[in-house]
Amino acid sequence: MPAQPSLFRISLVGLLALAVAMGIGRFAFTPLLPLMQDDGLASVSNGGLLASVHFLGYLLGALFAAKLPGSPKAALRLSLIAIGIGTLGMGLTENFPAWLFFRWLCGVCSAFTLVLVSNYYVKHLAAAGATEKQGWVFAGVGAGIAAAGLATLIFMVENINSALAWQILGAGSLILVVALCVNMGNEIPGSRRQSGNGETQRSSLHWRMVIAYGTAGLGYIIPATYLPVMAREIIESPIVFGWSWPVFGIAAFASTLLAARLERRFTTQQIWIVSQFIMAAGLLLPTLYPNIVMINVAGLCVGGTFMIITMAGMKEAHRIAPADDVVRHIAAMTAAFAAGQMIGPLFGSAIYDAMQSFTAALVITSVALVATTVPLIAGTGHANR
Repeated sequence: MPAQPSLFRISLVGLLALAVAMGIGRFAFTPLLPLMQDDGLASVSNGGLLASVHFLGYLLGALFAAKLPGSPKAALRLSLIAIGIGTLGMGLTENFPAWLFFRWLCGVCSAFTLVLVSNYYVKHLAAAGATEKQGWVFAGVGAGIAAAGLATLIFMVENINSALAWQILGAGSLILVVALCVNMGNEIPGSRRQSGNGETQRSSLHWRMVIAYGTAGLGYIIPATYLPVMAREIIESPIVFGWSWPVFGIAAFASTLLAARLERRFTTQQIWIVSQFIMAAGLLLPTLYPNIVMINVAGLCVGGTFMIITMAGMKEAHRIAPADDVVRHIAAMTAAFAAGQMIGPLFGSAIYDAMQSFTAALVITSVALVATTVPLIAGTGHANR
């Protein structure tokens, strides 16, 4: 009988894979945008375009993740390698079309990574009766965000330019990816598995969940793209405004571990609903009290809920879908989330260009969050604990 995979190794590989894919590949752009502005390489408008192209890639990755041919293990390895190369590439050229391609590539491969880790690593932990360790896997996103934020804070203090900053993060990611590729085990298969009769059992998508999940993507992405920019408009010192993104990441890291404890008393949907309302409140705080304290509190509210919502959505997909159809449900929800993310930066930058403020964008998005969360309440009675 083959030895059982180490649950610690599985949790760590899952955590680090999401740290690279999401914390670096997806979110390093946020704290580096002010550096790129200082270097005269980006503005709020083209920063929004880069962010939206990234999320267009994320949307396409989510749509096609369920149809990836061949080995899931090879797909995960190639996705992580591509993210490292795309991150490094941002620092090797100042060509804007090349940047668009690199951000698009990182978006596609970030979605592939999230879907593969959610389907195989998270599912393996559940099958092994180690559901409490699932929070550690999803904590990788916050860990990566916090690491990128703290690294960028050091870059700003040491006057390291944005190109070198991208190169350092890209090279560090590739080193970590090599270690991850070596340590992937049988928890993610080396060949594509087919159902017994060659057909997949399909089930209806739960559109209330899909829409609410997509609005969460819109809700968090404006602060997740522009929070350091908003902070710098209030206080220019990097020692002060530079902490806004690490705070966001630390909140995301801690939130998934807290969610695992809350699930002992509340259903996944109940936690999701409350988190979405907290996110909506967090978006309003900087509009009501535009100071650095409220910027950081907003970072706590949004950073502390978006990964709980992500984790809840993935768990709900596993709960409602037949085993052979889970990837399709995860992909549909990830695609909705990606659509919200793609719209958000363009919407936020358009409002900013018109009003020189993100206030209207934050208020409108907060209202949308509440409006799409309310229908979820009707389904809480049917959720499993």
